[in-house]
Amino acid sequence: MSPANRYSSQVVQEYWQYTWDREGVYELASVDDPTYVLGMFPYTSGTLHMGHVRNYAITDAYARYRRMCGDDVLHPMGWDAFGLPAENAAHERYTDPKSWTDACIDQMREEMDTLGFGYDWEREITTCDPDYYRWNQYFFRQFHEEGLVEYKAADVNWCPDCETVLADAQVVESDDHDGVCWRCDTPVGRRELDQWFFSITDYAEELLEGLDDLADWPESVREIQRNWIGRREGATVTFGIADDTDHDEVDVFTTRLDTICGATYLAVSPGHDLARTLAEHDDEVAAYVDDARTDDVAEFSGVETDATAVNPVTGEEVPVYVAAYVLDDVGTGAVMGVPAHNERDHAFATEQGVPIEQVIEPIDETPTDIETEPFTGQGMLTKSGEYDGLASSAARERLLDDTEAAREDVTYRLRDWLISRQRYWGTPIPVVHCEECGPVLVPEDELPVELPEFVQSRGNPLEQAEEFVETTCPDCGEPARRETDTMDTFVDSSWYFLRYLSPDLDSAAFDSEVANETLPVDVYVGGEEHAVLHLLYIRFFTRALADIGELDVREPVQKLLNQGTVLHSGEKMSKTKDNVVSPHEYGAETTRLFVLSAAHPEQDFEWTARDVSSSYDLQQQLFGMVDALTERTAFRESEEPHDEYVAREIDRTVAAATEHYEGFRYHRAVSEIRVLAGLLGQYREFDTPNEAVYRRGLGVLARLIAPITPYLGEEMWNLLRGEGLVAEADWPEPDTDTSRFETERRIVETLRDDVRDITDVASITNPDEIEVVIAPDWKYDAHEIAQAADETDALVGKIMGHDQMQAVGEPAQSYAAELQDRKRELRPVLPGDEEYDLLTRAAWLLRDEFETDVIVRRAETDEDLAAKAKPGKPAIHIS
Repeated sequence: MSPANRYSSQVVQEYWQYTWDREGVYELASVDDPTYVLGMFPYTSGTLHMGHVRNYAITDAYARYRRMCGDDVLHPMGWDAFGLPAENAAHERYTDPKSWTDACIDQMREEMDTLGFGYDWEREITTCDPDYYRWNQYFFRQFHEEGLVEYKAADVNWCPDCETVLADAQVVESDDHDGVCWRCDTPVGRRELDQWFFSITDYAEELLEGLDDLADWPESVREIQRNWIGRREGATVTFGIADDTDHDEVDVFTTRLDTICGATYLAVSPGHDLARTLAEHDDEVAAYVDDARTDDVAEFSGVETDATAVNPVTGEEVPVYVAAYVLDDVGTGAVMGVPAHNERDHAFATEQGVPIEQVIEPIDETPTDIETEPFTGQGMLTKSGEYDGLASSAARERLLDDTEAAREDVTYRLRDWLISRQRYWGTPIPVVHCEECGPVLVPEDELPVELPEFVQSRGNPLEQAEEFVETTCPDCGEPARRETDTMDTFVDSSWYFLRYLSPDLDSAAFDSEVANETLPVDVYVGGEEHAVLHLLYIRFFTRALADIGELDVREPVQKLLNQGTVLHSGEKMSKTKDNVVSPHEYGAETTRLFVLSAAHPEQDFEWTARDVSSSYDLQQQLFGMVDALTERTAFRESEEPHDEYVAREIDRTVAAATEHYEGFRYHRAVSEIRVLAGLLGQYREFDTPNEAVYRRGLGVLARLIAPITPYLGEEMWNLLRGEGLVAEADWPEPDTDTSRFETERRIVETLRDDVRDITDVASITNPDEIEVVIAPDWKYDAHEIAQAADETDALVGKIMGHDQMQAVGEPAQSYAAELQDRKRELRPVLPGDEEYDLLTRAAWLLRDEFETDVIVRRAETDEDLAAKAKPGKPAIHIS
């Protein structure tokens, strides 16, 4: 192929983009239950990175495939446009967040077009558009009326660099700190603020139980959500407070009521009401509470108070501590400290010098050194009065029955969703604060509450916008102040998949009837890192929308696919590591082909120039075969056995590639395409090809590759004079029965490998003849009997019970014994006649490879080769 005829997507992409747009290829033909294929929409950072390319190449290939299968496909795209990074970028560039965001969107949309992603741009949404975020505010009102919104003072996670509050899921561990900001890696502190919360905890049990029904979600994501929801069964126990305070008692939650006699202290969190009360008259407690809220105090630090707590089982008084390791929002914010049987209690007691009392002994009497390490297993009670000698489980039941101050209880690790953010670039929370009326919702007919003009400032610019802040109370008409917090951007993304269904609808956030027909999303692709952020929030939001009458469905996504990471030099691509490869550096389709063919979508893979080059070469090979066809005039009309082999291998390729597309195994689909391209090239060189077979093979290649490299697919289809656009062509179907294509392929490949092995071992370089002998019929019958038999059947007796086998005699008995030994390893085989026909058609492959005559025949009675031949593995003689 001359350089002038080499394929380049850059040369043709503009034409095909124009053609696809003109023909409306990606516009949804009908909203009547389409196939909904969705990738997590991107944050508007300004450029696409390789993670974006991989995510969107996965959805684009599947959407194109399903469209060719005849589905109406909904494949939309939009922009996660709010967020602090845009605000920071505006500060750095002396511009405003909207201008920066709009410029980023324009650039990213252009990059997506260049990469050939087929989106229905008529449904494009942008979350910073008031026409979109008015519905965030509408849902806030609806949730408030449903009792799903709460405004309360709370100790919250505070990022001093971003100057904003973070939800628990946005605080991540690092090598140096227990908790850092998910965006900037700054150590997170605590601060008390009045904040807005969505009551996701109301759905904790349903969200947990619903995970069992998400069979098409990765188990890793389901397990992460299970752990995050953190259901714990146990008991809430009330400890009396002996000192003269406003608190007569404190509730603690425990999963190990059997250890209560070993409680040597009670600890409350720095934000607990008791800690605040004690701080009022104890300077040391007050100082610690203040330090714990504002500083990064040591995890197992604490302060002993003057208060004591009364153990409701033993009646003994134990000291009360305020301790940093006890969290405000976990359980009740208080723990009964049992250092002998809890690792965190043990660490605290060791640090503070608190006594350690063992009350559970191992059942097997294994020696334990409680001072060094706690015993956290189940066992037998000791030093527990009347409960001594009881097993842990029995003791828990008895203690629950006997103790009035204890009751069965269930708690969750999941906390309510903190949605308040102290920043400008987000959805304004539709509330005004009135001295007389308190927080008041903005009336629905005044929505959206739009952001004012951006003003450069440190902290939250909304607080500086007096015209925005100063307003009147909707209830009493007196002067009031608008809420200056904006919503967490995960609110924007918790329902965006619904807005795609009716993006221009002005009377509602989405068309409920269409949503109920369309949901759940058939395929959703995105990163596992969003398991307890976005992926948990969309499940909550969908349920909440159902409960306020907006939806009938309660789960938003049927199949979830988490794409793996693109690595370079063993590390994830990132600007900080200076190992980023631009998606356009190697060309749009070479990049698409490589990221889809390198590995299964869920696996990580290494970016290597050699493998990228292989993807480029495959494109040139496919284009070259079609391009050369226009110059070829010699075809054969007659039909030979090898024509039928190639025709059936085309069918087998279609069947295999279709299975792989259905399973998102694009890497294997590409392997099928490579093999078929190689076979067609070999077929062309072996003999003047049959025109119908060869042209059909090229047409199949054009359609199989089109979802992955759409520009190339269109070019090939156009040169082949295919009808219409390949993007709208019918997905190829086999002309023959392919139900046993895997068996057929295995037989041929086994034969070719066996011939190669024989020639290598015997050092035969130029064989005169290759003789292939199919097993006698009775062996196929015996194999069929063996495969149909139960595991417990005695195969020799079962096979030899047939008259045919008795007539064969000792060879049949010997083969039956062999089948008995290999029963667990037996694989399907073809009937003898079909195996003979298959190998007769495939003989040309051996003729071409070894340049010699190949004879395929049936076994004759009592010959040596017949004894060696087995179903699926013929005997071979090379002379």
